[in-house]
Amino acid sequence: MGFSQGGQFLRGLAQKCPQPPMKQLISVGGQHQGVYGFPHCPGSWFVCKEVDKLLDLGAYTDYVQNHLVQAQYWHDPLNEEKYRKHSKFIADVNQEVTLNPTYKQNLMRVSNITFIMFNRDTMVIPKESEWFGFYKPGQAKELMTLQESDIWKQDKLGLREMNFQGRLSFLKIESDHLRVPEAFWTDEIIPRLKN
Repeated sequence: MGFSQGGQFLRGLAQKCPQPPMKQLISVGGQHQGVYGFPHCPGSWFVCKEVDKLLDLGAYTDYVQNHLVQAQYWHDPLNEEKYRKHSKFIADVNQEVTLNPTYKQNLMRVSNITFIMFNRDTMVIPKESEWFGFYKPGQAKELMTLQESDIWKQDKLGLREMNFQGRLSFLKIESDHLRVPEAFWTDEIIPRLKN
């Protein structure tokens, strides 16, 4: 079980290091398509968008990619080419640079995967990244779902096939980032850990 960035890092672990085998993967608020936005930005919408642009200037430098873990899942929808060229983690594990059949094979060895999205998330921008959704390329307003993405259409990670086999779950929590109600633990998460 991975919380927040731990969700995509555990998925990356399952894709790259299949031993020992991972039986269940539960991602609680993981940013599987990355993030684009400064959470809890104190300024106006315009100021926050300018901050995003400043973050773009440094996020893809080698120094920042090698020393700031959050930069490894920064995903600039306004410059997809730069993102794919310089992202050292999320673009790689999402197979957006080169297709590595081993990544797909290894992830498909996981018996069940559960993606949990916080419906009122103010930390992950966009929150739909917790279910592999993200901004459509070239802009940062209109979203696309996992099912509209190449990851799904080309089944780059095996998620479409796993979904067809009933091994993929998408759950929502009506709260902010990592605010998991006790009933959700007992009703949804603990039973999945017992299987």
